[in-house]
Amino acid sequence: MDSLIRTHKTLVRETKTHFKRYLHDEIDWASRFVGIRGPRGVGKTTLMLQRIKLALAPEQALYVNADDLYFSTHRLLDLADALVQRGVSHLFVDEIHKYKDWSRELKLIYDYHSSLHVVFSGSSVLDLNKGSADLSRRAVMYHLNGLSFREYLALFRQIAVPAFALDDILAAKPEALAIDAPLRHFADYLRHGYYPFALDGNLNARLRQIVNLTLETDIPMFADLSATVGRKFKHLLAIVAQSVPFKPNMSKLAEMVGVSRNSIADYLRMIEDAGMIAQLRDDTGGVRGLGKVEKIYLDNPTLATALGGTEANVGNLRETFFVNQMRVRNHVVASRRADFVVDGRTFEIGGKTKGQRQIAGMENAFVAKDETSVAVGRNIPLWWFGLNY
Repeated sequence: MDSLIRTHKTLVRETKTHFKRYLHDEIDWASRFVGIRGPRGVGKTTLMLQRIKLALAPEQALYVNADDLYFSTHRLLDLADALVQRGVSHLFVDEIHKYKDWSRELKLIYDYHSSLHVVFSGSSVLDLNKGSADLSRRAVMYHLNGLSFREYLALFRQIAVPAFALDDILAAKPEALAIDAPLRHFADYLRHGYYPFALDGNLNARLRQIVNLTLETDIPMFADLSATVGRKFKHLLAIVAQSVPFKPNMSKLAEMVGVSRNSIADYLRMIEDAGMIAQLRDDTGGVRGLGKVEKIYLDNPTLATALGGTEANVGNLRETFFVNQMRVRNHVVASRRADFVVDGRTFEIGGKTKGQRQIAGMENAFVAKDETSVAVGRNIPLWWFGLNY
């Protein structure tokens, strides 16, 4: 355990707290069991370490990574027993999905140690109902998304901007902001602003590593699939990356990937859950509901740029940005006449010269325009929609 404590102290000491993710202040940290899901690379580890550094005394908490060699010969439950005996009140377990029988042991910790608060993080494909131990009634779960444009401004450019609800955005309240060169910052954000680790450089290499690990390790492990299926996932994602946004033809996709038509829908859902794509559905379900899939996008514009390279289309990046940012706080579905419907409001996405033909005669309809910072009538600057979390 001494090695775990030394690692814990080093990581907490080196953690910076000048910037906190939007989710930090939304989590009910007083809950006995808190779970944080999210794609690789969005900042789950930093979020946990910041909580320790900002709110807990050194002797109160221990941070561990479930992939640590310590757990090759020790059980998580035994560690919890020892911590309670030492008077430790908070255990933070990162990458819980890498620990065998994680669900069962977390349940036992919950049942045996009422004084111990546990915060655990895991892949966005983490299923609390998987296996014999159902944690869904015990753990309060949260999902961490990548950086909003507002958070990018704070982390990358040291520009503090408040969050705006959709109603505030449509009421042109962001117009009062005094941001120097917002369109230049926005263009940068679309290409490399979604993942916090972009500050460290080597973005594309790190992203490709994340894609490979997600498709070849995370999804097959949780779905109990063979490693060869991981290659099918990669092939399917490559097809999506070359074609987005597109209306999927399941039969054709199945033929191209070499799997059954019934498997394609399951594969796409798994890749979506893992944070690699976004499936836009019609109004019977929503982005992650049960509606018919109308379009498929890569999950975020940074990923679209990395996988699409020089072929990344600006129109695609705009739509990908809008879906990605709006889905966090709002219900996004496909529009039958324009691009999207968000909580009953219709939106068409375009550049500076985009007209209003698609929304003519419609109430509560707007054009989200790139390359502008001024709202005129129903024309709203596109980058404003990145300020809502």
